[in-house]
Amino acid sequence: MPQRKPAKKATQKSTKKTTATGKTSKGWTAEERAAAKAYAQELKAEARGANDERAALAAIAQMPEPDRAMAKRLHSIIKSSAPALAPKTWYGMPAYAKGDKVVCFFQSAVKFKSRYATLGFSDAANLDEGALWPVAFALKELTAATEAEIGALVKKAVE
Repeated sequence: MPQRKPAKKATQKSTKKTTATGKTSKGWTAEERAAAKAYAQELKAEARGANDERAALAAIAQMPEPDRAMAKRLHSIIKSSAPALAPKTWYGMPAYAKGDKVVCFFQSAVKFKSRYATLGFSDAANLDEGALWPVAFALKELTAATEAEIGALVKKAVE
């Protein structure tokens, strides 16, 4: 009877990644890990029908100032400009969806240690114009003029 060769042990590869510059990547930041965890929880909440306006308002309430005040005002602007959009959370941030597609979202400056908050639009937003168009806007403060511009953008996004 021929003798069998012992099975080779699978070698475990390191989880560290090396970038093109030769530096070792440290992986996701704590903020990125928290956002991914929030997204997983949101998917479970959606399955229960619990990722709704209450969840968006709770996410806003947890934000520190001045992001909380800005998010509250944006919530009002978006709801009045596009009543067809349903508030929910997306990666732990307030978002507004048409059906199952997020159209726009608010990203806190404080949470991501950025110098400005962001109002972003997904590819489900109807903002395509030419070969180049903005999909995210930096927000330092809300003025009457920026509020009007945001309202018009949101209306256009859901046309």
